[in-house]
Amino acid sequence: MAATLVTEPPARTGRGGRPRDPSRDDVIRAAILRLLGDVGYGALTMDAVAAEAGVGKATIYRRWRTKQDLVVDTVSELNRSWTIDADTGSLEGDLRQLVHRMVEMMASPVGAATRSLLAAMQHEPALIEAYREGPLAVWRRAFAEMWARAEGRGEVGPDMHQSLAAEASTALLVQRWLATHEPVDASYAEAVLETVVLPLVRRDR
Repeated sequence: MAATLVTEPPARTGRGGRPRDPSRDDVIRAAILRLLGDVGYGALTMDAVAAEAGVGKATIYRRWRTKQDLVVDTVSELNRSWTIDADTGSLEGDLRQLVHRMVEMMASPVGAATRSLLAAMQHEPALIEAYREGPLAVWRRAFAEMWARAEGRGEVGPDMHQSLAAEASTALLVQRWLATHEPVDASYAEAVLETVVLPLVRRDR
């Protein structure tokens, strides 16, 4: 979840047959979150998702060809919902909003699902690229757009998105979340912003 931009893949489309019913997507995604929390990625099956969502298997396969497609697309879309409306009109406001949204996501069922993908990567290397182009790209794009807006307002110089300040804006949070499992909450996010990220931004100006 660093701040370097990678290209986000286009949204997946249906695989043919009858037109998709968008109302089913939310039901299926909710089922996936529950199953990932209960059994993890490795034990999750397309049959189980269909049963949990109360839909036929054909409904699942019209949307996603494989379990990897289904889970990565779902987790990406749910991560995307945490990054919307992040333009507050100032870099400091944008930073606070995005960082706090990330902290809230980490503590949510979406965060648990995201972590389950990371754990599965140790055993399923094909997930690495899918994760990089999916949920990771969602957050990278959000932060890259934030730095671009700040540059357009004259708050920072060019290439800030590749700076140490940009990397620090998420690195400490992610380290706690994934590696040490120490609390990642609003007060910690504020401490990171006030003692590390914002001083680095001001120095680089």
